[in-house]
Amino acid sequence: MKIELPDELNRMLRETPELASAYVVGGSVRDALFGRECKDFDIECFGVSYEDLALALKKRGRTDLVGKSFGVVKLTTGSGADYDFSIPRRDSKSGIGHKGFEIEFDPDITPREAAMRRDFTINALMYDPRRDEVLDFFGGTHDIENRVLRHVSDAFSEDPLRVLRGMQFAGRFELTAARETVELCRGIKDSYTELAVERVCEEWFKWAAKSRKPSRGILFLESTGWLEHFPEIADLRDTPQDPEWHPEGDVLTHTCHCLDAMAELGGWHESDEQTRIALMLGILAHDFGKPETTKEEFRRGRMCIVSPGHDELGVLLSENFLHRINAPHMFRLRVPHFVKNHLAHLQSSSARAVRRLAQRLKPATIEELCLIIQADHNGRPPKPPKVPDGVIALLERAKDLKLQDEAPRPILLGRHLIERGMQPGKEFGEILKGAFEAQLDGEFEDLDGARRWLDLRSGASSSEPA
Repeated sequence: MKIELPDELNRMLRETPELASAYVVGGSVRDALFGRECKDFDIECFGVSYEDLALALKKRGRTDLVGKSFGVVKLTTGSGADYDFSIPRRDSKSGIGHKGFEIEFDPDITPREAAMRRDFTINALMYDPRRDEVLDFFGGTHDIENRVLRHVSDAFSEDPLRVLRGMQFAGRFELTAARETVELCRGIKDSYTELAVERVCEEWFKWAAKSRKPSRGILFLESTGWLEHFPEIADLRDTPQDPEWHPEGDVLTHTCHCLDAMAELGGWHESDEQTRIALMLGILAHDFGKPETTKEEFRRGRMCIVSPGHDELGVLLSENFLHRINAPHMFRLRVPHFVKNHLAHLQSSSARAVRRLAQRLKPATIEELCLIIQADHNGRPPKPPKVPDGVIALLERAKDLKLQDEAPRPILLGRHLIERGMQPGKEFGEILKGAFEAQLDGEFEDLDGARRWLDLRSGASSSEPA
């Protein structure tokens, strides 16, 4: 088969003698076979030394040798495109963790031997642009056709990070792990503690930003036993829900459906990467509080399964999860707000309520929260997906107030007080805080109204008895 490569890369591979035995490898080959757009191209070069490779590439553009310890030359061409060229290597385990390897470069290694050090068969494919041929030594094309995630060799167990890579690959490519891969991952479950939290975060974020069927990643972790390292998620299994409202089953089942529902929403796809991550983590965490709050109560003439206060408790548990995966501060600000407010559509959509909701959500937005609510609602098959009426009303009111994608901004500012002869100080701050509260309550909507409010406040203060 033919994989479309950039013209400049194609010419380079065909015309450069030092690249006569170079192959496109890894994700770009995998993505092409999955029918997805290829953006990043990695090239593995056989039969050439690192020094000769670097010298040859220098004629093609700007080279960066920062990856020398890994045998990588980064090339930036005149068009601005970046390519990674690498020398094949042999890795041998010498310590714990993903850094505990001794690397030996060997230009005489065979393509099959080089592919054997890859993690999964879908990533062990090579493409020969001279013959338009895919080199498949371990059945990767068959596994792509059958949507199977399978490890290449027992060397997989030397790097436990590969299990979390399996999680995000399962979600991104809608894969089900082979039985032998599941068993191998179970056997290295205790090695999770060797992983650097930064690498754990990277894999979770790839899962959150790129998954088409994110539930596959969660179910992969459950089948391998690795979900126990994330107890906020693991505890969702077997937490019951009222079948009238949740015919799909327990809370983990519901959460998996919600994750997939989020991945189907146009608003999620159209968001930037950071927002996609925050939304996916928000819907993952939205019911974290249910295991500890779920109980049976007599309501509406029958015994019902309810979870009062799960939204409030879920805030703390979502914060614990984000800390455990070392999520950056911006996500620790946004995700818990989604959890705390995911039932906001059941409350009043008055102007006052919407203003205060927009302020509580900051730096998240009402528009983003509505995607959380919709995914939550759609994660209840066989109930049909729809936009809840409460979401429609909330969004309409937010748009009327121009608050769908931002929080309210204070109308009365310090400079307005200075214009009236006031001096900055403790009272200064109290006045501004009171003015903003009054603004949120709807006591004024513009600067003239704010000044009238200030006049009334000043009059009330001056009339107070000594």
